[in-house]
Amino acid sequence: MADDRNSDIRDRIRTIPDFPKPGIMFRDITTLLLDPEGLRLTIDRLAEQVDGDIDLVAGVDARGFLFAAPLAIKLGTGVLLVRKDGKLPGATIAEEYALEYGTDRVAIHADACAPGAHVLLVDDLIATGGTARAAVRLLRKAGAKVTQAGFVVDLPDLGGADALRAEGVAAFALTAFEGH
Repeated sequence: MADDRNSDIRDRIRTIPDFPKPGIMFRDITTLLLDPEGLRLTIDRLAEQVDGDIDLVAGVDARGFLFAAPLAIKLGTGVLLVRKDGKLPGATIAEEYALEYGTDRVAIHADACAPGAHVLLVDDLIATGGTARAAVRLLRKAGAKVTQAGFVVDLPDLGGADALRAEGVAAFALTAFEGH
């Protein structure tokens, strides 16, 4: 659930109407990233939401990387990259997921995660949850224990965080916006 005390973070996120197509309200985190205090607050507050020990922070390609790396430093863990398929060198494992029209795949290095590792999934935004759910399945296929996922922004009307919760992942976000 989003926390009302994070209005200072919410206020640093710009909304761009009708991008990338009419009717979409794009939640642009670049304005948050440009603000050093806002970025620090975001990392600190994400860290405060983590429950228990974490071995790795998995960032989802590509904006999730921006939050995963500093969060991992704060938590004293490593960073695991969940990339679009075909972007990692070496042996990988992948997971396919449905898009509005077609499918896509996410991948990790086959040796990136020790079986039993406690992994926190992180991304900038959760909407329908398709990518996040695929990342959770992929990490679990590698033997990880994924019980938490953190996001800067939730679009609760699209149901992604609830879908993660239904799969046993405690999803949290710092702020939420209505609509899509």
